[in-house]
Amino acid sequence: MPKGDALEMDGTVIDTMRNSQFTVRLDNGHELLAYTGGKMRRFRIRILLGDRVRVEMSPYDLTRGRVSYRYR
Repeated sequence: MPKGDALEMDGTVIDTMRNSQFTVRLDNGHELLAYTGGKMRRFRIRILLGDRVRVEMSPYDLTRGRVSYRYR
């Protein structure tokens, strides 16, 4: 899937799980399971409860996504 087809939305981390996975509540109230993207994992960017993040989702599966950015 081309990168331009991904849906990007902002949300808040409400739960952390093993293996760098998080439950994220989007601004519209929808919850999804998200994992950290490659560069975030490579540079060890920490994500904690309550952090605001940008999530990329595929239009085919809106229950999973990738955290692409952590707001300061």
